[in-house]
Amino acid sequence: MSVEISASGEVADRLASVGALRRLADRVEDAAVEEAMRSGWGWPQVAEALGVTRQAVYKKHAKRLIAAGVALRRRAG
Repeated sequence: MSVEISASGEVADRLASVGALRRLADRVEDAAVEEAMRSGWGWPQVAEALGVTRQAVYKKHAKRLIAAGVALRRRAG
């Protein structure tokens, strides 16, 4: 049984790149969402721009934004 080390090394490199891209995308998303919320955007606008539900974007970002001192808009009720 032979093992091709270079091929698995290439796969490992590609997987590491995917992980790095995900972490970068998360940081870019965090910054963009914070900027939008500081600019007066509401959760529905942010969610639509990201292509997710309002609930999903709130769950992912609200706690961090509150800790960062961002004043979050409340839904009119």
